[in-house]
Amino acid sequence: LLIMIGYLLHIGKPVLLPVLIAVISVYILFDVTARLGQVPVIGLLPSILRRILVLLAFTVVLVALFTYVLDTFTQVAAVLPSYKANLDSLMTHVAQLVGVDDEPSWAKLRSMTFDRLEIQPFIGPVILSIRGLGGTLFLVVLYASFLTAERAGMARKLNLALEGNADAENRTIALINRINTRIGDYLSVKTVVNIILGALSYGVMLLFGIDFALFWAILIALLNYIPYIGSLIGVIFPVLLSLAQFGSFTVASLVAVSLTAAQMFVAGYLEPRMLGRAFNLSPFVVLFALAFWSALWGLPGAVLAVPLTASLIIVMAEIDVTRPFAILLSASGKV
Repeated sequence: LLIMIGYLLHIGKPVLLPVLIAVISVYILFDVTARLGQVPVIGLLPSILRRILVLLAFTVVLVALFTYVLDTFTQVAAVLPSYKANLDSLMTHVAQLVGVDDEPSWAKLRSMTFDRLEIQPFIGPVILSIRGLGGTLFLVVLYASFLTAERAGMARKLNLALEGNADAENRTIALINRINTRIGDYLSVKTVVNIILGALSYGVMLLFGIDFALFWAILIALLNYIPYIGSLIGVIFPVLLSLAQFGSFTVASLVAVSLTAAQMFVAGYLEPRMLGRAFNLSPFVVLFALAFWSALWGLPGAVLAVPLTASLIIVMAEIDVTRPFAILLSASGKV
């Protein structure tokens, strides 16, 4: 059964991935809608109107991000020659420092490796892949819209399904409310944490004048959903870009230290205090979830691994039959 489920998840990626992203998005959107109800002026609006406004804002943000990312990769193709020239100058300087610039072996090695490096041919396929992502984002918005409408009428359907059994209805509604609240709190707080990290990283890169700082900040914020290695990958890309852009190890080192400091502040201080017990996963479970979802769905699976696993354990913790398994999968046993 497990092998069959894994196989179905693997071949069903084109269908299931947009649905799961939409489900996660709806939890975040509903939490935002609930918080907007506490805002003095907006809180006076009907709940359905607040949901529509939040959904429209979500759609606009997705379209803007997709357009910006596509435009950024187009601009990268134009500046790649200057990056290669800076790297060429840097490698020549390093060869002079170690005294191998006059050696025939250096010239031969350089002609066989670095001089053959061509990145432009990869730009086209990457842009096509990003355009293909537009179809997935369209499905996410479509599914999120219908899920929002369905969730609004869930209480009425439960009432009809459990008609005549008031105790079961009350227990079911209370259980669903607890699950929705905990999952919504976790996903919304985790998203806020990632946005704060992206903003801090953007400020650092803007201070150093790194090209496409906003794009790298968005990438860092998304990669922070991936535990452990996500933050490391998020730092490596801007550091390598600063090395290619400025041709200086000093600047690249300063960028690395600054971005790492921002990562450590968020991961070591801010995130544990904001997430609380919502993020209470055993490190082994986190690594296994990362390996499992990455093997199934690649990078999107790695990004969704912890949110999906944390949401699953939250659901298990609220059901008496599965609560012992949730305790075993947690880090401290408190679920």
